[in-house]
Amino acid sequence: MQKQIQSHAQTFSEAQGIFISDQHIVATPDVRGGKPRIAGRRITVADIALWHLHQNWPIDDIVKEFDLTHAEVYAALAYYYDHRTELDQNEADEIADVEALKQQCPSKLQAKLAGRG
Repeated sequence: MQKQIQSHAQTFSEAQGIFISDQHIVATPDVRGGKPRIAGRRITVADIALWHLHQNWPIDDIVKEFDLTHAEVYAALAYYYDHRTELDQNEADEIADVEALKQQCPSKLQAKLAGRG
């Protein structure tokens, strides 16, 4: 049974596991870990937010570099601002997970290089 929920120009299809915001943003469990991304692309909302807000890339440069439309980039930024707390927390959790893995599995190369010093 397919369940449709609509609010604020957003649609969620429970059967397909796809979240659509203004038809530019989707999330599917098997692509980029289910992170919200540009439809038809592997570029996530978090990628766009990072490039524009933290690395100060102009929107026109993002559009040209990744062959996106302005509408896709603005939709990603709008989605980011609407879900900022959740997306920022997810990114922080991923960084913490990576750091924990680094502690559990130290780099053999770094150990070898440190031994040369």
